[in-house]
Amino acid sequence: MSRRPARTLVARVDGLFAGAGSSFETEPRDALELTFEGLTGDRHGGTTRRTGGREPWYPRRTEIRNERQISIVAPDELAAIARDMELDRIAPEWIGANLSLAGVPNLSWLPARTLMFFDGGATLKVDGDNAPCRASGRSIARRFEDRPEIERGFVRHGRHRRGLVAWVEKPGRIELGASVELRLPKQWIYP
Repeated sequence: MSRRPARTLVARVDGLFAGAGSSFETEPRDALELTFEGLTGDRHGGTTRRTGGREPWYPRRTEIRNERQISIVAPDELAAIARDMELDRIAPEWIGANLSLAGVPNLSWLPARTLMFFDGGATLKVDGDNAPCRASGRSIARRFEDRPEIERGFVRHGRHRRGLVAWVEKPGRIELGASVELRLPKQWIYP
């Protein structure tokens, strides 16, 4: 077994996005007001959610706690996916992201339980990585109609680079350009 000490990183809010109702895609915002339900009106908001293909251990549509309230991506990881897929770019809002953080290498690899403290008082707690899905791939593919392989290709190329999902531990405001302190917990690596 090995242990990794707790540590702190600093990042910057590079983009903010929110959805409107049932739309998978999100739209740019200057600020987000977070509540214990996440983002009011966002497709992934709510204190609970219904299960799907990501939770095969429950019957589909079982109600569980919503640990996927906020989708977080990194611009460098999206650029790497786009490069590997031979695309000029992948925009965070195309894949339903709520938050883009700059300045954290390998953001998608941050451990569960990492806390994100924002200047505006909000705190997010990372649940884990956000596995890429075909819905995201379809959204990207709509911009490149001559490339039908993108839908499934995003699932392959986005693995371990699609970002994170988190839930609101403390409500507050997040503003574009704000600083965020990331506190990574002490990790015990299970062999």
